[in-house]
Order: sequence, then C-alpha cells, then structure tokens
Amino acid sequence: LLVKAGCDVRVVMTADALRFVTPLPFKTLSRHPVVTDLYDEDEGWKPAHIVLADEADLLLVAPATANVMAKMAHGIADDALSCIALALNPEASVLVAPAMNGKMWAHPATRENVATLKGRGVELVGPAEGMLSCGYEGLGRLEGVETICEGAMKRLKGRGRRGSKGA
Repeated sequence: LLVKAGCDVRVVMTADALRFVTPLPFKTLSRHPVVTDLYDEDEGWKPAHIVLADEADLLLVAPATANVMAKMAHGIADDALSCIALALNPEASVLVAPAMNGKMWAHPATRENVATLKGRGVELVGPAEGMLSCGYEGLGRLEGVETICEGAMKRLKGRGRRGSKGA
C-alpha cells in the first residue's frame, strides 16, 4: 500500500521475521533489496543500516514485538533494525504497530517501554482487539494494514519533508 501511495519503501527483517516469511515478497513489492542482517551491504563504503537511518523520513515497525519495543526503549542495538532505530535521522517520525500476546502487552515492563517510547515522540498504531496468533482473544493483535498505512501516510504528509522514504 505504501509503494502504491508513492513511497520509497525499504524493508528490514529481523531474524525472527525470517522464521515466518522469506525476503522475496518484500523485495518484489518494495523493488529494493531487503536488509536481513546488520552486515548486509549493497554497495559503497557506508554501512546499509546507517544509510537507511540517515535517509528515512519514517521508521515504521510492523509488527512491533515486545522484544523490539524493549530494544528501542533501552537503546539496544544488536541487529539491523535496532541499529537503524538508534541511529535514525532525528527529523524522521517513528511509528510502531505492536503485536503480541495480551499478557505481554499488559505486562508492566511493556507498559513502561511504551511510556518511554511515547516520551521520545514515538507514535503507536494499535494494538487491536481480536484473535491472537497464540490462540487467545484480546488486546494485542496487529492493527489492520490499511490503518497502519493511513497512520504512516499521515506522519509522512505531516512532516512536509524532502520526500517519502521509509525504512
């Protein structure tokens, strides 16, 4: 949806994401190589994660697991995504779409991490209520793709910046 809207989308996949889906569909849809490792290098001398962090207008993390949100809240940079988040251009927006078990979402550690992220200007879209992948029903479901896309476009348009590049 973001590519259709004219955004230049760059996809970064964590090791956990690679257990669910291969990079090929994202490479095809984004029309760019997919970053799957901190040491992925396309070309040139600058690390790919620094190039993406410098150029992004928006960092959209979807789905944002409890682990990824904790890394972002505490400045842990041990993979490509968390390094991009830590090195992100300060003018860029950050939007996370949480998705996790309802007990994980309600846990005090997650609530504190959310408060920390919000305090730094990170915006959330979701989570939604419904059937969760763990079989439970409740709050923690990934918000709908259309809603996430609307949230991303709103933040990109609100920036009035140089373009609409996203990592």
